[in-house]
Amino acid sequence: MQLSKGIIIISTLLSFVACAIETTAPMSPLRVVSSVDLQKYTGVWYEIARYPHRFQKGCYGSTATYTLREDGRIQVLNECRKGGPDGERITAEGTAWVVDSKTNAKLKVSFFWPFSGDYWIIDLGEQYDYAVVGHPKRKYLWILSRTKEMEDDAYNEILKHLEEQEYNTTKLIRTSQ
Repeated sequence: MQLSKGIIIISTLLSFVACAIETTAPMSPLRVVSSVDLQKYTGVWYEIARYPHRFQKGCYGSTATYTLREDGRIQVLNECRKGGPDGERITAEGTAWVVDSKTNAKLKVSFFWPFSGDYWIIDLGEQYDYAVVGHPKRKYLWILSRTKEMEDDAYNEILKHLEEQEYNTTKLIRTSQ
């Protein structure tokens, strides 16, 4: 009798432990676009939507400006207005560099040395009118456009592509421009 009570208690505890452990199926590798012309990619991009993260909390009117440097690296200038459209202008300057010269779609970006993060271009308009930037572990996500607004049809098509890439699109927040 004592032994069966012990077994029941142990099995119950193991069930609780098993439920507490998060089980997620491994994701397939994140796919990037086949080719990026860095010259065409440079310029101003308006943020249409993003995954929330602390370094952009309270940002409005977010933009990213990329400038190709003579050494082949890319100068990055991120800007936003804190707290509202008329809020204080906040900037972050960094450098990006290609880590996959076969496609130019996988980059690293650093805003303070020696720390850097993955910047992968996972969707790109044929005319470079929009871009989607992701992270191989799907921690970050940005939808960018050359214009302050994006047509709903184009946005919804991007969402479909993101779902195919196993991104949780319900986490996206739209950026007020």
